[in-house]
Amino acid sequence: MTSTNISGVIVGVDTHKSTHVAVAIDLHGAKLATYSVPANTKGYGALEDWATSLGKVEAFGIEGTGSYGAGLSRHLRAHDHTVLEVTRPNRQLRYRHGKNDSLDAEGAARSVLSGQAIAEPKTQDGSVEMIRHLKIVRDSAVKSRSQAMITLKTLIINAPAALRDTLDQIKGKVALIRHIAAFRPGAIKCTTSSAKTAMQALARRWLALHEEIREHDRQLEKLVAAAAPNLLGSHGIATMTVAEMLILVGDEPARIRSEAALAKLCGVCPIPASSGKTNRFRLNRGGNRQANAALYRVAIVRMRSHPPTLAYVSKRTKEGKSKSEIIRCLKRYIVREIFTQLCRSKTSAVTA
Repeated sequence: MTSTNISGVIVGVDTHKSTHVAVAIDLHGAKLATYSVPANTKGYGALEDWATSLGKVEAFGIEGTGSYGAGLSRHLRAHDHTVLEVTRPNRQLRYRHGKNDSLDAEGAARSVLSGQAIAEPKTQDGSVEMIRHLKIVRDSAVKSRSQAMITLKTLIINAPAALRDTLDQIKGKVALIRHIAAFRPGAIKCTTSSAKTAMQALARRWLALHEEIREHDRQLEKLVAAAAPNLLGSHGIATMTVAEMLILVGDEPARIRSEAALAKLCGVCPIPASSGKTNRFRLNRGGNRQANAALYRVAIVRMRSHPPTLAYVSKRTKEGKSKSEIIRCLKRYIVREIFTQLCRSKTSAVTA
């Protein structure tokens, strides 16, 4: 570890599961030093001490602030350092100049120096992080429940004729599952008993997952209602939609500076695709696809039962717009509404 006492230092960090590699440069772009630390609390402190020993640290540029770099990012922000999120390095540069951890860390530092990296990472220490944790496990349970039901239906179709005829007479999905869960197959001595054993296991799994999902829903409703009570009152916007948007925005909504920025994060803004005399735009296939899907669901609900939306759809249809084009317009309007509820008031408060 060296002490050069530089007036301004920028540190780029390439993060990994076990180790983090940092490279420091001065404000003229000259490389100063390289340092590697373990990815734990002790290593975070050592990296901070090393960086401050070189001079005044203007900013840390960190790759993967939402994954491997989350712990380091929280540590540095807690000690009042400026932390900026750095995106993945350009593939063409990697192809031409090669790749290693030091080069990636240096590239992160230069992204900060050039002004390319300007995004602030999420804090990941508030109510939104709690919502994210619960939603992750809820989504996993929903997928497992769906898979259990698909497998159960397959077993019913292929079951012995007598057993299948009995099950076909039961009306209602939940009633059927509870009936199967109450099976007493006994010893497995024939295909009927083996089928009942397998079905019983799947039915009980489905019921357990169903109860788990209901419990997660109750907890999420409380957290979401506390975080964004006004947004829940909007037509077609339910708990899971608000949860998805809160996860996208994070615990610091003021970091989303404009409605256009939020639209870009959701992938609902057009991207310029002009060349020469051709002036056109193309669809944005990027952004957070879960948030994009949530906006789509809200748009569909409003197209069915929201009078102002129905009037808008009628107007745009008469203008010759297709259904897909109308939905894209509606998604942008919904983003504007969400920005007003989640971000604008917070942004105004910070500015004031």
